[in-house]
Amino acid sequence: MAQRNTWQRERVREALAETPGFVSAQSLHATLREENTGIGLATVYRALSDMASAGDADSLQSPEGESLYRACTSPGHHHHLMCRSCGLTVEIAATDVETWARATAASHGFTQAEHVVDIFGLCADCTANRARTGRLATDAAEHH
Repeated sequence: MAQRNTWQRERVREALAETPGFVSAQSLHATLREENTGIGLATVYRALSDMASAGDADSLQSPEGESLYRACTSPGHHHHLMCRSCGLTVEIAATDVETWARATAASHGFTQAEHVVDIFGLCADCTANRARTGRLATDAAEHH
């Protein structure tokens, strides 16, 4: 069943397109609330979920498990490399991951396998900034 393309959904779509990088539904809702749009949080969640399902938005889970969204810039299946500090996001080809996922599924008798792979780390600028400020503790050690 097709969703009605209400002005609220269109404003959520526009706000997402205006936001650089990935954003949570709560953050996008806060932006819309500041504009006095009257758009509720549930509407933002539904619109973002529908956009992700339709391929109009990228969706991923942060290391903390929060769903993040951004306007889709590449058609079709793809992966992301994302800085945990500044949010810089790079779309990456992952042909080795694609091959591994198909082979792993097939070896266990699975068909029509799908996967989600996103890599989180620190970009070169954030790594350099942390080195300059003396903050060299690794995030990986903090998350394990």
